[in-house]
Amino acid sequence: QMQLVESGGGLVQPGDSLRLSCAASGGTFSNYAMGWFRQVPGKERKFVATITRGGRKIYDPDSVKGRFTISRDNAENTLYLQMSSLKPEDTAVYYCAAGFMDGATAQASYLYWGQGTQVTVSS
Repeated sequence: QMQLVESGGGLVQPGDSLRLSCAASGGTFSNYAMGWFRQVPGKERKFVATITRGGRKIYDPDSVKGRFTISRDNAENTLYLQMSSLKPEDTAVYYCAAGFMDGATAQASYLYWGQGTQVTVSS
């Protein structure tokens, strides 16, 4: 069973950059499609980005708009989300997820989830 642990969140100012990491263990990382989701209190968890087992990247066009980059290091069993030009509306808990469906944007397509890391963008 895959275990996922996110890190790298914190408090930043608008316009800053931040890189989130998701360390995976307990499974063969390269066999999984990986995704990032985010959630604000009182709202549903929303898709941010996903990367297929082959490295193809898909982003939510409304929230990302070229500011975020998802990547994976299969040798290090780690997923990343590089975020730049951060805005207050990016404030959320960010979750990484693992599943077997390449290109999936729905939560239900992912089998394993991390505990989340808080990102707060505020001046």
